[in-house]
Amino acid sequence: MSLLDMIGPVMIGPSSSHTAGACRLGLVAHHLLGEAPREAKIGLHASFAKTGRGHGTHLALVAGLLGYSPDDPRLPQAFEQAQAAGLHFEFADVDLGDVHPNTAHIVLKGETQEVTVQGSSTGGGVILVTQVQGLGVNFSGASPTLLLRYTDAVGMIARIASSIAAAGVNIAALTCTRAARGGQALLAIELDAPPSPEALSFIASWQDVNWVRLLPKLMDG
Repeated sequence: MSLLDMIGPVMIGPSSSHTAGACRLGLVAHHLLGEAPREAKIGLHASFAKTGRGHGTHLALVAGLLGYSPDDPRLPQAFEQAQAAGLHFEFADVDLGDVHPNTAHIVLKGETQEVTVQGSSTGGGVILVTQVQGLGVNFSGASPTLLLRYTDAVGMIARIASSIAAAGVNIAALTCTRAARGGQALLAIELDAPPSPEALSFIASWQDVNWVRLLPKLMDG
């Protein structure tokens, strides 16, 4: 058991480790959108729906969508900050099936981009992201994470991994999901360190790659 498990994460607002997790789920969507958010539809499942307001979950999710960390002093004013930033948001209670009770489904739109993220707050401020753009993933944001959407083809994963290795970065974990053989695939790669902008630009320039995002490390330690 870690110190975080016993005392919870450092955060501003109501004292709840799941509130910190909710903020980090919003941060995932914020970083993956890649531009200023303008509209958010947030579905809350089970416990998130039933107890979210009492624990500050709604505020924390919106704060994360704005790019605020759990210890940001602006978190308690997230709704006012969102209005000032031009972000319209709405919440709905949803049934997401057999998933963790503290799960949120987020659809976030900007001027030109849209991202869909589903993930859970598993306790102690820790999260697990289970879907991005409708495809299955499995990462926590505890390390820099590279996400790529591309057209499924023989050798693509090996090619991407080789390019990351050539940039001097080690892969810690990798998950890949595809809609169908030869269809759209989503690769999530947890890394020991972020690759250089040049390495990312090189991968993004490939013909079969149509979406690349680098999620920064969201957890301390």
